[in-house]
Amino acid sequence: QVQLVESGGGLVQAGGSLRLSCAASGMIFRFNDMGWYRPAPGKQRELVAVVSNDGTTDYADSVRGRFTISRDNDKNTVYLQMTSLNPEDTALYYCNSRPVFISWGRGTQVTVSS
Repeated sequence: QVQLVESGGGLVQAGGSLRLSCAASGMIFRFNDMGWYRPAPGKQRELVAVVSNDGTTDYADSVRGRFTISRDNDKNTVYLQMTSLNPEDTALYYCNSRPVFISWGRGTQVTVSS
């Protein structure tokens, strides 16, 4: 059974940083594009960052230049380094494949205070 476990969230002041981690099990991780998602108005979840199976990355405009996604295929883990956080980044963050075909994990809460 494929399982995703997110961690690393927390409470941080505006301008601060956090590093999220997502450990995947039960899947051939290295062949899949992986992304970080968060809820957005009018959408169930928006894709904020993605790393392809070849290491190519892409970002939503709202986080470009502040967030960095990376992956470690040996550890079946994808990371999201978040810097210059602002209150609008407050959300429950999830990882999943792109396109989504895995059951969602519990996510990790990021709260940014002003």
